[in-house]
Amino acid sequence: MDLLFKVYPNLNVEEVATETYLQERSILSARNDDVATLNELAINQFPGELHEYLAADKAIEDDQPIKNRGNIGCPIMLLRNLQPRDGLCNGTRLMVIQFATRVIEAKILNGSHVGNYVFIPRITLQPSVSETPFQMARRQFPVRLAFAMTINKSQGQSVKYVGIDLRNHVFSHGQLYVALSRCTSSNRISVLLGNEDDDKTTNVVYPEVLL
Repeated sequence: MDLLFKVYPNLNVEEVATETYLQERSILSARNDDVATLNELAINQFPGELHEYLAADKAIEDDQPIKNRGNIGCPIMLLRNLQPRDGLCNGTRLMVIQFATRVIEAKILNGSHVGNYVFIPRITLQPSVSETPFQMARRQFPVRLAFAMTINKSQGQSVKYVGIDLRNHVFSHGQLYVALSRCTSSNRISVLLGNEDDDKTTNVVYPEVLL
C-alpha cells in the first residue's frame, strides 16, 4: 500500500485523478498475480461508483461468469489488437469515460493517438490451443485495470513517476533494465523490495545474448 500511495498520492480524492495524473504514473511488477493485487488495492481506493461486467465462459453446457471491474476515470489497458491504425493496440492505456451495456467509452493515454476518444466493444476470445477435450470461449471487454502492469507490458512506454514492485524478483533477461528505464528521471523511481532482500535485488542477465 505504501508503494501505491507513493506513486498515486491522494488517489481517493475525486478531483486529483485527472487524465494527466494517470498518464504520468504507473507501477510495474514482474508477475501477473502481483499486478492483479496492486490493481485491486488501487480500484478499492479510487473514488466513484464501481462497475462490474460479467463475462461468459462457455464450454459445451457450462457458463461461468467472470467479473471485469472498474470506475469512471480509472486507467485500463487494452489486451488485444482491435484497430491498430486508430491506436487500439495490445498494451494501449486508456482512461474510462463512460460505461455502457455493450461498449466502454475511453480516452487514449499513450502513443501517437493520445487524447482520442474511442469505444471498446465486447469480443469473443477463444484459445487456439486447448489442453481440454472441448472448446471454450469467453465474451468480455478485452481490458484490465492499469494502475499497475507487468514489466513486459511496459516496454516502449515512458512515464514521469514509476513504482517498481520487486518483492518477487525479475525472472528473465533484461526485465530489471526495462523497469528502471521506464521513468523519465531516476529521481522519480520508487522501488519496493522484500523484507529479506537487504536493499538488493536479482538482475537476470544471459551473457550469450550480449555477444
